[in-house]
Amino acid sequence: MRKSIFAVLAMLMIAVTVLGACGGKAGAGIKVGQVTDTGGIDDRSFNATAWKGVQDAITDLGIEGKYLESQQQTDYERNIKEFLDQDYALVVTVGFLLGNSTAAAAIANPDAKFAIVDYSYPDCWPGAVVGKDCGSDKELPNVMGLMFQTDQAAFMAGYLAAGMTKTGKVGTFGGLKIPTVTIFMVGFEQGVKYYNQQKGTNVQVLGWTTDPTKDGCGEGTFAGNFESTDDGRRLATSMMDEGADIIVPVAGPVGLGSAAACQERGTMLIGVDSDWYVSTPDYKATYLTSILKNMDVAVYKVIQTVVDGTFKGGVYWGTLKDGGVGIAPFHDFDSQVPAALKAEIEQLKKDIIDGKVKTGWSDCQ
Repeated sequence: MRKSIFAVLAMLMIAVTVLGACGGKAGAGIKVGQVTDTGGIDDRSFNATAWKGVQDAITDLGIEGKYLESQQQTDYERNIKEFLDQDYALVVTVGFLLGNSTAAAAIANPDAKFAIVDYSYPDCWPGAVVGKDCGSDKELPNVMGLMFQTDQAAFMAGYLAAGMTKTGKVGTFGGLKIPTVTIFMVGFEQGVKYYNQQKGTNVQVLGWTTDPTKDGCGEGTFAGNFESTDDGRRLATSMMDEGADIIVPVAGPVGLGSAAACQERGTMLIGVDSDWYVSTPDYKATYLTSILKNMDVAVYKVIQTVVDGTFKGGVYWGTLKDGGVGIAPFHDFDSQVPAALKAEIEQLKKDIIDGKVKTGWSDCQ
């Protein structure tokens, strides 16, 4: 009798263990797919950061996750369709350039759920043709747009750069002239200008001049792509030749070429999207800081709403206040950043959150 009782208890324990392993997490059986932009999943920038959000959801919530890489813009529609054909619970698309393809898929599949990084709807303007020039002239109830006020963090980085430059010149360039790129450049330049106003200095910004009357809110230097590290090296070298000793490349993997050039020349670089000291440690000796766009947090949050059944369309805004954007630690440069400058940057953060200091981006809308 005693042996039979122990045998039953043992079998019950095994059953509980198996059941826990198979379905103990809330997201078990839920499939999430990510479609990358042409930078690829290992861009060490926005595609990789968004994928980290999916990976965290795999670990914490028990979902299934997969990504499809887009080699060219014509891949966007095909990759989205592949996930829809396999009944994925959520399709996450990454990047401004996927705006039209995501909207078309969402409109054609109203029961499917989507999230798109760096985009939101409606996105049309007077005279724009839906499906050609823009994605939708109204909000889409099955799409969550994940947007970030990176101008706030970039403004802080600009102030920091102005306080750290030795030559009085800093530089920035973009991948393409699209809002999700120029928002960094506007914030950075305006942060430098704010430092000049506060300190009576004349630090110059190479590569971008904010002008709300211009298309794209200004004029500047662009690589024309998000892939070529050779272009990143060329543009950074050109700016360093003009005297810039801090470079901010807003161009995904293109910036890795800039990082290599800066390390060779012994100048500083400010990364974007993720903490490059962690994501791209090969060039960590050159990173002053990084302008953080915490896309992993946003992607994780929207996946969580799918898991708990509260998903709805709309717009998520990542800000300084909620930790959606920020600047990374100074790491190896920490001892070189004066205590007074650190204190000023912390105060600047509070002032931006409280609305006492404007970044200049609102003038571009």
